[in-house]
Amino acid sequence: SVFLAAMVRGVAKAQAQAKNQKKMDAAKGGVSERGAQMKALKIICPQCKTAMPSYPVFKMHWESKHSGEIPPESTFEGV
Repeated sequence: SVFLAAMVRGVAKAQAQAKNQKKMDAAKGGVSERGAQMKALKIICPQCKTAMPSYPVFKMHWESKHSGEIPPESTFEGV
């Protein structure tokens, strides 16, 4: 009877492992937005190297974090 219980548990264990493997495979194939986010960051601050998506955001960043003349938008064209 101990042998029979071990056999049943062995089958249940194998089924649980297969179920868990399917669950892990499904989770692994998730959609990541990291690459799209990195492509959207087109402007890099020349002083602190922080990436920003657009020139207006860069201007706000420069005004709040740095002093001096704001680099013109033409500096970042074609980036």
